[in-house]
Amino acid sequence: MFPLVFEINTRIWLKKLSNTYDRPITLGKIPEEEFTFFSTHGFNIVWLMGVWKPSKYSKAIAKSHSGLRGSILDHIPDVHLDDIVSSPYSIPSYTVNEELGGEGELLLFRKKLHSYGIKLMLDFVPNHLALDNVWLPEHPEFFIPLSSEEQIYNPESGFEYIKGNYLAYGKDPYFAPWTDTLQLNYAVPETHRMMTENMFKISSLCDAVRCDVAMLILKDVFNSTWSNLGGAMKKEFWHDAITAVKKRHPDIIFLAESYWDREWELQQQGFDYTYDKPFYDYICSTPPNVERLSGHLAAAWDYQSHLCRFLENHDEPRAAETLGPNNKAGALVLLTTPGMHLIYQDQMEGFQQKVPVQLVRQAPETNDNELADLYKKLFVLQKTELFQEGMIERLDLNVATSTLCFGFHRFTENEHAFVLANFCPTGIAIEFQHPSLEHLSIEKLNILTTDADNKRKNVHFEDRTIRLCLHPHEGVVITLLK
Repeated sequence: MFPLVFEINTRIWLKKLSNTYDRPITLGKIPEEEFTFFSTHGFNIVWLMGVWKPSKYSKAIAKSHSGLRGSILDHIPDVHLDDIVSSPYSIPSYTVNEELGGEGELLLFRKKLHSYGIKLMLDFVPNHLALDNVWLPEHPEFFIPLSSEEQIYNPESGFEYIKGNYLAYGKDPYFAPWTDTLQLNYAVPETHRMMTENMFKISSLCDAVRCDVAMLILKDVFNSTWSNLGGAMKKEFWHDAITAVKKRHPDIIFLAESYWDREWELQQQGFDYTYDKPFYDYICSTPPNVERLSGHLAAAWDYQSHLCRFLENHDEPRAAETLGPNNKAGALVLLTTPGMHLIYQDQMEGFQQKVPVQLVRQAPETNDNELADLYKKLFVLQKTELFQEGMIERLDLNVATSTLCFGFHRFTENEHAFVLANFCPTGIAIEFQHPSLEHLSIEKLNILTTDADNKRKNVHFEDRTIRLCLHPHEGVVITLLK
């Protein structure tokens, strides 16, 4: 089964629930209505983002960081100091935040999810730890050393953890350092063992693990970034670590946050699913790159079926803002492709303002009820055998790719569906043929559209050919009934 994942910003969620119910709500006191919501929408996994013990250093840095201040004020112009907290990805230890209810209440929450047949996902951050992590100062060897000379030439590159001794900040080679973190040194075998132990700890608390920026500790990536300072990484981390965890927990699911086209490599190292950033980039570009998207969806099944597709998450802008009028068609394409599907908190309601992860207060927005209703219909479709098990192939339409219109075919031996999307501001007439349409009548076609209008009267079918006009920014699924 391709899982449907719901990501929650845990600290914001609990604060909103506490305000709604006018009482403190922690993980062990979640109202029944929330579990009903997860279940009725068909979510298989709930990802609680931000449950680990907060970093005091990270909180202090967030409150005074000039670059972050701008994005915080964009979201909440009247921000207060208490609204700003540590980054959930600057982790001192894999201990559940006591303010959220601690480990005991997390386990109660997990047990309640299990009663609804839902799994729990938590974060693992392999690349770095907080400045105030529990392994310092006893184990500086776990981190990348930085000479005082290097520090002088680049004062923003490291942290003086004791007088005259520096460690490198965590970083992605394409961006400035994360100054509330320290870079882990995978050239050292002890670091492998320590982080594997953290994976054991996390996996005892959940059913799925989302691994942050997983590609950063692939051996070649690590060595090209850090070998000059910390030495060469000699052995891959992921394969051995995932194998060890799965010996203890065979059914656990590993999801990699993956960029730079490293998805297949991470899948080969043991990840069950990897982020599909190309899908996101193609569909969320302006305008959508339908030619590249169509080609991407024609990739080999063994690769596609292990991808995690999304239109937004806590790192990306809101889909309603990015896609604009194409948001509904984008949702339809997302949930009719194979693979894991990730839905972020308030995505279904059409929220448009991205929330910095260092905030615990969210600006109010108005729900888009039409979008929410469409998502409910698409969740039902996503759960059908055809869309869980059906293969995928490109659908040849009588249009040029420059029209921003494309389609694909999902099929099993006995069932077929045709997915069409028009990302253009004008309507377009299309037609297509397929052998599965032989000896069918129009009554045998089930039609789901992102538009409010009845689509059946605009669909014409004869001689194995379907003709219809797609409205501007419309998505359509045509399913052949048994």
